[in-house]
Amino acid sequence: MKQCLADVRSAVTEIRDENFMTLVQSCLEQGATPLEIIEEGLARGLDAVGAKFEEGEYFLADLIIAGDMVTRATDSLKEKMAPGLTGKKGKVVLATVQGDVHDIGKKVVGIMLAASGYEIVDLGVDVPASRIVDAVKRTGAGMVGLSVLLTTMVYGIKEVIAGLGEAGIRDKVKIAIGGACCSEHLASEMGADAFGESAIAAVRVFDGFSGAQGPPR
Repeated sequence: MKQCLADVRSAVTEIRDENFMTLVQSCLEQGATPLEIIEEGLARGLDAVGAKFEEGEYFLADLIIAGDMVTRATDSLKEKMAPGLTGKKGKVVLATVQGDVHDIGKKVVGIMLAASGYEIVDLGVDVPASRIVDAVKRTGAGMVGLSVLLTTMVYGIKEVIAGLGEAGIRDKVKIAIGGACCSEHLASEMGADAFGESAIAAVRVFDGFSGAQGPPR
């Protein structure tokens, strides 16, 4: 890993906002691509922040500050990504399930997927199952990513899957879940198709879905 990428990752992990965007710009000047900065710097740093939050070392305020840092950086990097890729691999509907308002990890996943060639339909946070089902029907998306950080809200995943089944389109849609409380076991229990342990893993998961489905719609 280039030292500049390690510096960006450390800044996020340690929540050092001063000169943070200068570090990001320095990576670009040293030849790192926007996607490399997102994957190796921002996403890995945010994963570390999430781990510290789960361990009780960081608090909600720390999570919010780190999330703001990553959002500013990804918004800037998104403008520098090569045009013409979006949508080539298919459409993905992203949402944080109803009752959960955590957004940052989902945003990073969306940016990484868009950079990798997917068209992203981001519904935001606290999204009812019916709205997710409607979005899939309206857009013809063949893939769904559901984010949930709070253990008490995991049944929102099952509600979405049940809704897709009632609409008669469950077998046409691949569903991945992610978030601090998620796991392979939970994905199986809820009836989802895959679990992504990080924003970096999300691209591999959806590439697997896209390959399994054939040409994008």
